[in-house]
Amino acid sequence: MFDRIYDVIVVGAGHAGSEAAAAAANMGCSTLLITMNLQNIAQMSCNPAMGGIAKGQIVREIDALGGYSGIVSDRTAIQFKMLNKSKGPAMWSPRVQSDRMRFAEEWRLLLEQTPNLDFYQEMVSGLLIEKDKVVGVKTSLGIEIKAKSVVLTNGTFLNGLIHIGEKQFGGGRAGERAATGITEQLINLGFDAGRMKTGTPPRVDGRSLDYSKMVEQPGDEQPEKFSYSKMTKPLTQQRSCYMTYTSEKVHDTLRTGFDRSPMFNGSIKSIGPRYCPSIEDKINRFADKERHQLFVEPEGWNTVEVYVNGFSTSLPEEVQFESLRKVVGFEKVKFFRPGYAIEYDYFPPTQLAHTLETKVVSGLYFAGQINGTTGYEEAASQGLMAGINAALKVQEKESFTLQRNEAYIGVLIDDLITKGTEEPYRMFTSRAEYRTLLRQDNADFRLTPKSFKIGLASKERMQLMEEKQKSSHDFVEFFKKTSVAPEEINPILKEKGSSPVSQSGKLFKIFARPQITLDDLKEVIKVAEYIDEHNLEREVLEQTEIQIKYSGYIEKEKNNADKLNRLENIKIPKNFDYTKLKSLSYEACEKMSRIKPVSISQASRISGVSPSDISVLLVYMGR
Repeated sequence: MFDRIYDVIVVGAGHAGSEAAAAAANMGCSTLLITMNLQNIAQMSCNPAMGGIAKGQIVREIDALGGYSGIVSDRTAIQFKMLNKSKGPAMWSPRVQSDRMRFAEEWRLLLEQTPNLDFYQEMVSGLLIEKDKVVGVKTSLGIEIKAKSVVLTNGTFLNGLIHIGEKQFGGGRAGERAATGITEQLINLGFDAGRMKTGTPPRVDGRSLDYSKMVEQPGDEQPEKFSYSKMTKPLTQQRSCYMTYTSEKVHDTLRTGFDRSPMFNGSIKSIGPRYCPSIEDKINRFADKERHQLFVEPEGWNTVEVYVNGFSTSLPEEVQFESLRKVVGFEKVKFFRPGYAIEYDYFPPTQLAHTLETKVVSGLYFAGQINGTTGYEEAASQGLMAGINAALKVQEKESFTLQRNEAYIGVLIDDLITKGTEEPYRMFTSRAEYRTLLRQDNADFRLTPKSFKIGLASKERMQLMEEKQKSSHDFVEFFKKTSVAPEEINPILKEKGSSPVSQSGKLFKIFARPQITLDDLKEVIKVAEYIDEHNLEREVLEQTEIQIKYSGYIEKEKNNADKLNRLENIKIPKNFDYTKLKSLSYEACEKMSRIKPVSISQASRISGVSPSDISVLLVYMGR
């Protein structure tokens, strides 16, 4: 197998690497997935969960494009929740608790069943480069494997350094060695590199906890699922999580270890994730708070191991233990493993194109934490896009990118390559200016046709999407065409505190009222009969309700997106010399020369580029 030239080599088999390998292989490319340990493919290194606010939308987008994360999440879920249901549908975010061991196993089995995909266990220590083009990889055993493109998804392994109190040891995660050689070579090739930090909480023995003292957190009564395909089904039974709190006693005990904390004694110099701080960081920054929430999350259906969400820490292990024993319900806690922090190398993502191909080396792609992101979902989406584009490049086809108004994945990648990041990047709904368009319920409408066109999403997925789209469209038309008499609708309106009607009118107008839901209108015989006759599934009912209730907002956002796309269509020549535009500010000239935006729209999103700088560009472009 080492004599052949692979189309795509993927280095690293975390969430990014697994999606990249699956995408490239499913698009017909001969693909090799190289990882340091084949037993840890798609390992959930931190929390046993997928999705959440904005992240759930990303998982649905991955699924709509033909990736595997949604399918694996559904098949290995132990609990499902739709978060933010009390808010508008743009904020609804699906999330599952996962069975950690089953999750990795399911990914491994899916990948093994993927045609065109080979596996190899070893450390990649360097890249083979010829004339600024990648031509393969070199392993720690000295084996050279040739390829037309390479995707690096090294996670936290590049020169990884683990901290527990004053103890430090090299590693990519607990129990696994760090990867060396790649960072140094990339720096010699002209790449900029930096260091980031993340952390994880202790894992504990669930048999030692008193759940009767905690608040139960059950899953949804009517659980949904991630995947739009027929390959998965919603859960029929679920496991509960639990919630408890820290206290002043807990905080006081934690403070006894601050002098030995790598966070505070200078051992850790890199920046950690702002939105997932360690427990010592929380009590230091929010000293006025008497308590912090902890979520007690089971690691699977049958294991007793429990993840203590909210208690990420790198304090000495004895301080972790003593302080956790003072948490309500944890008085007799037993540790499986202590929490720790890890520092690792990353490469500022402004060195990438929208395809995630590096600007310095042709055919080389970066995806996941190597780009400065945090989170399984962010990593998986980048892996998918890098795998797709590596395959398309090898096939000499046009590249595949997503705009900010087309997907959260588009927002994520555009943020990274346009603005860069100096702290681990996490996706939020607030980062997407068109979040009403980018809902979790319509990712298949938005993305499956695009993916089908490039040969990744299957014909079956395309047909499913078209059937759902037609059913939803026909149901909306039914409401627009069907009238209802006052005597039929007024009792419902009265019960919901909505003004009665004096004459017959279209159901669409009644449905648009904020107080009225589809469940209310099911009491109207014509509506109930239509739903039964057409055997409409919950996804279609939800989609129809959103389209009717939010039609005004959706239309307004589409118009705004169209205006932005006009700027997106004004392309900037590849090696444009910004220094010849004397009216540009020095900062704009310097940043655009470095980032090399491909359009006026992308240029406008670079921090430090002002509206007047954009006007100068537009004048020069003859606009």
